[in-house]
Amino acid sequence: MKIIDAQVHLWAGASAPPHHWRAPYTVETALRDMDEAGVDRVVNCPAVWDADANDYAVLAAKAHPERFATLGWFSLDEAADEALFDECLDKPGMLGLRFILAEPAVAERLASGGLDWLWEAADRRGIPVGIMVLPPQLPAVSDIAARYPNMRLLIDHLAVAPWEKLPDAAAHLDALLALARHPNIGMKATAVPSMATDAYPFESTHGMLRQVFDAYGAERMFWGTDITRLHCSWREAVTMFTEELPWLRGRDLELVMGRAVADWIGWR
Repeated sequence: MKIIDAQVHLWAGASAPPHHWRAPYTVETALRDMDEAGVDRVVNCPAVWDADANDYAVLAAKAHPERFATLGWFSLDEAADEALFDECLDKPGMLGLRFILAEPAVAERLASGGLDWLWEAADRRGIPVGIMVLPPQLPAVSDIAARYPNMRLLIDHLAVAPWEKLPDAAAHLDALLALARHPNIGMKATAVPSMATDAYPFESTHGMLRQVFDAYGAERMFWGTDITRLHCSWREAVTMFTEELPWLRGRDLELVMGRAVADWIGWR
């Protein structure tokens, strides 16, 4: 079984937000940790707090194309336009894009339709787009998915904020599960240990995971870590899924642990 982490951040600069405590997180460190944990590949979402992270992602993918692929980003300020798409996607290892839409200014533009040009461009190209959103943005995400069916969305962290714990982290679960009716939405089961109220194997999260699995299926539920903010080991984040979820076995396990996200973003 090939294990592919659906979200990590690589960066070489010193800066990082407080909740990403493993900082910086370089290619060399990631490769060492991946080998120790039995992780074959990772989808790199370049750190938005490091202006050089996209370029660093290119270097990683060029040096280790069998280990790293990238969902890149560019600033969604008022000057952003469609030309930035191809500029980004033409770089080695770039298979799609990822944006943080939870910040107030961007969330307002998301709700008002100010980012429709972004979805139209992604839809024409049929590319995957990762998004970090919070529960208030889910209705807008549903509308976007319906209007742009050729674009494949990946929602970060089950739409849970970095600071939230269960049961509050699951307060929006009904709305999250309702999005499964859109076949172009996939769900990243990433950073799940950070939501737990207990130690490994984080049984407090297992019921939420089962409901997400039942709604989205193995083809649209993607295991991952966001490893730089977890306080468990990468190996524990793996075995939590591979050994501690009795309902996740066989082909379904292979899909959730990597095959599905590789198919979703076109990483052959």
